[in-house]
Formats: sequence, C-alpha cells, structure tokens
Amino acid sequence: MFVNTFLLTYAALFPIINPIGNAPIFLSLTQFQTSAQRSSLSRCVARNSFLLLLGSIFVGSHVLEFFGISLPALRIGGGLVVTAFGWKLLNSGTPEGPGEATKPSGTESFYPLTMPLTVGPGSISVAITLGSQRPKIVGPEDLLLLGGGAVAGLFAIAVTIYLCYRFADRLVRLLGTSGTNVVVRLSAFILLCIGIQIIWSGWSELSSLPH
Repeated sequence: MFVNTFLLTYAALFPIINPIGNAPIFLSLTQFQTSAQRSSLSRCVARNSFLLLLGSIFVGSHVLEFFGISLPALRIGGGLVVTAFGWKLLNSGTPEGPGEATKPSGTESFYPLTMPLTVGPGSISVAITLGSQRPKIVGPEDLLLLGGGAVAGLFAIAVTIYLCYRFADRLVRLLGTSGTNVVVRLSAFILLCIGIQIIWSGWSELSSLPH
C-alpha cells in the first residue's frame, strides 16, 4: 500500500506541476539574482509546494466543504489566476541588467513562484481528489502506510522541484539568451492556454451539475 500510494501521488502530480517545463519561467523571473539567492528561492518554493500540496491532500476537501466551494468552482477561480499570470508573463518586458536583482523574500517565493507557477489549481484539484478518494482502511497500520506513502510522494515532488529550479541556470548556457527568451515566451503562452483550459473544464463540470 505504501509503494502504490507513493507512485500514485508522484505520477498524478508530476505531469501537472511539470517542474522541468516551468524551470525556464522560474529562471526568467530570477535570472538577475545571484546563485545563492536562486538556491534560496528554490528551497523556499519546494518547501511551500510541499506544504500546500500536503494541506490539499489531507484537509483540502474539508476546507472546500466548509466554505461550500465545489471543485469546478475551484478550477474556474484558479484558472483565472493562471490565465492572468500567463498573460502578464507573456507581455512582460525583459529586465535590462543586474541592477534589477532583488533579494529573495517569503512573499516572492510564494507568489508567483509557488502559486500559480509551480502549484496551480490543476495540481491542487488533483491533490484534493487524491485525498478525498481514500481506499477502505482496515486499521491504524493501513492508515500509517497510506499517509506515509502520500507524504513520501509529495516529498519526492518537492525534491524534483528544487533540483529543476536550482539548476535552471544551466539551461541558459545551453540555449543562450535568445533561445531562453523564446522558451520563456512559449512556456508563458502554454501557461495561458492551460489557464483557459482549466476554466473551461471547471465551467463544463459546473454546467453539468443539477440545478
């Protein structure tokens, strides 16, 4: 049960979070910071992502139920945030020099680097779904195995995020300035399309609910 839960958690979240594809965007937002600052931000983003997903799995469904929010409504609201962020990034200018570097802060590491760039409404919805669809638990031992597998899967995701973001600068050396700019703009456009798709999926589900 532990291994199955671990693999299910990691496999379900990795393609949605897509830390490899998000690395160029992370690098664009932090390209004029020092290596130490980028490393610190990478750790903060990985930690924030782990805690956010952990809360989504174990208490996310209860929070939504408490406030009377459905998963389709969550997707629509989150999709709007992702779309707005993708549009802003797509139309943002390129900083002109190292003088624009800023010290990493807790606020910056959470928004927009953790949410919505890394952990968006799609991954939160998946995490909440994983937490709300628990198999039948026989005893405390099964509960520990299930919970431990989920936490281990989230920790593996956080480690993957850290490694991809921490060494994103190597992608610059490989692609060059022009190539990196193209990848960032393309990734921003894809992020914009993902946001629209999330909104559409949420609206479709919401429309199909009985009134």
